[in-house]
Amino acid sequence: MNKKFSSHSARETKIFAESLAQKLIHTGKDKRAVVLGLVGNLGSGKTTFTQGLIKGFGVQKRVLSPTFVILKRFCPSKRSGVQNVYHIDAYRIHRKDLLDLGWEKIVSGHNVVIIEWADRIRSALPQHTVWIYFKHGKTGDERYIIIN
Repeated sequence: MNKKFSSHSARETKIFAESLAQKLIHTGKDKRAVVLGLVGNLGSGKTTFTQGLIKGFGVQKRVLSPTFVILKRFCPSKRSGVQNVYHIDAYRIHRKDLLDLGWEKIVSGHNVVIIEWADRIRSALPQHTVWIYFKHGKTGDERYIIIN
């Protein structure tokens, strides 16, 4: 089942992502990590969405794409019930690189894992990965976000 959201600004994208974080808090009481695979062209809203999502877990730090450091870990608020939020940029890595980052431990805890460019490491991701696609709209700020 696909859910499609249309955003007309970075602010709308962040607000949508914050609300999604709240839903994940209430539904993600599983023992495995919630893995979100973000897919889209450069500038399609992946990092903006991630900023809102991480804020929705109560993280107050500034969120930038981990392009060169590959992985960033954030400590969400205790009331979120989430141990860690991981933000991974997979643009420059391969399956083996992901495993070397401690992937098995990351996905075995009650964590949220957000992966930009996730299609590049699709074979390493768990079957329960939630795929989120980002597409440019017809106007400069319009974006389509499709969750399946």
